[in-house]
Amino acid sequence: MSEFTLDDLPLRDELRGQAPYGAPQVPLPVALNVNENAHPVPAEVSADIVARIARALESVNRYPDREFSELRDAFAGYLGHGLTRDNIWAGNGSNEVLQHVLQAFAGPGRTAFTFDPSYSMYSLLTLGTGATWVSGTRNADYTLDAADAAAQVAEAASDVVFLCSPNNPTGTPVSLDVIEAVYEASRGIVIIDEAYWEFAPKDQPSALTLLPGRPRLVVSRTMSKAFAFAGARVGYLAADPAVIDALRLVRLPYHLSALTQAAALGALAHAPAMLAMVDDIVVQRDRITARLIELGYTPLPSWSNFVMFGGVDDPAAVWQHLYDRGILVRDLGIPGHLRVTAGTTEETTAFLDALASLD
Repeated sequence: MSEFTLDDLPLRDELRGQAPYGAPQVPLPVALNVNENAHPVPAEVSADIVARIARALESVNRYPDREFSELRDAFAGYLGHGLTRDNIWAGNGSNEVLQHVLQAFAGPGRTAFTFDPSYSMYSLLTLGTGATWVSGTRNADYTLDAADAAAQVAEAASDVVFLCSPNNPTGTPVSLDVIEAVYEASRGIVIIDEAYWEFAPKDQPSALTLLPGRPRLVVSRTMSKAFAFAGARVGYLAADPAVIDALRLVRLPYHLSALTQAAALGALAHAPAMLAMVDDIVVQRDRITARLIELGYTPLPSWSNFVMFGGVDDPAAVWQHLYDRGILVRDLGIPGHLRVTAGTTEETTAFLDALASLD
């Protein structure tokens, strides 16, 4: 063990006192704490992905396609809305994609903003690029009003604005009128993080519909959630081609490996099969919500694959009670609240039964 600590190193001042992102990775039977898709990749899809990776290995001695053109075509086809490869960017998870945006448009002397509570990586990514973090506030029910949101954004005058829709950790959607108002009030890049969008009601319009004519708007997605691809680390975004040109300036050379590209292409080729599990997850999410109400808790309306619920008198004690029964949920430090991911039918049952067993 080293006798030295971070205090002994010339660490950047803005990183002092910060904690790395992380949630417990404990081998419990039921892990419902990090919003993973509990369903395995279907066998027939796995077989195709393995075959594609095997073919990619035949030329792995060569660098991959730096522009990952075939994958960008596939993402554009999946998203629709008239998008082409020129509108698409991808990286090793949506966190890397968001980092690219910050590297290009934030950095030292600039600021980034969101409405708290939201995804905790936004601030860590911002500080990591040397930019200053600024946060605003939400309504008591964690929603946003267009006029108030726009006023906060205008006052902050930040270079990058994050809007997570549906929001993590609350599951709260952000309406298009809020997005439009925030965009008009902002002078910088506005990122709509739709990591959980596939779990939203199918009749609701995505922020992708707002891209035309808005060159500072970015819509990010991930394959980690709906596509059950968390371990593959693939995220992507859609934006004006000028934004994509900016991201080329900051990406590392050949940042998407040939194996990652092959795996992602395989998954996208079977999008209907991969997304078939979404409906079941939504059923379990709504089942959790209904049962939590019966048990006297106050779950927030959710468009995601998780439910944050209030009315928890002692979150640490409830978390421990569930942990002792082999169930891992998330204590986010929000007073009176916990968050649980919608798992399989069996996992959901285990969670609800354990919660109901509290004295």
